[in-house]
Amino acid sequence: MRHNNAFKRYQGSEDSFQKSLAKYLNAINAFWFHCPNGGSRHALEAIKLKDMGVKAGIPDCMILDQRHGYSGLAIELKVGYNKPSEHQLAIFDKLVERNWMVVVSWSMDEVISLIDAYYDIRQSNPINF
Repeated sequence: MRHNNAFKRYQGSEDSFQKSLAKYLNAINAFWFHCPNGGSRHALEAIKLKDMGVKAGIPDCMILDQRHGYSGLAIELKVGYNKPSEHQLAIFDKLVERNWMVVVSWSMDEVISLIDAYYDIRQSNPINF
């Protein structure tokens, strides 16, 4: 999904964006997890994680609930003018091949609208984060 200019780009940190998304997903009782692949680590820790199976490019949020014929929903969050890396794009392609819906979002409003559509939620009283 490409960024839609109708939604304001998230202006805070990606960590804050992820925390807001986590609150929303927990509030709607989604079955999901965050894959904390990003950030800087000591070289030995990075080697250990790679040996344990950590893969570069995994989206920030993996929703395991199956809806609308999809195996799950993978969401990559971006802030400002950041774009997906080549590793991320390759992983996105692999997920799509496995029937996952994959989106990149720069906006909390956009990601909530997408999740609501995925779960068929009609917001009469939107949850604000």
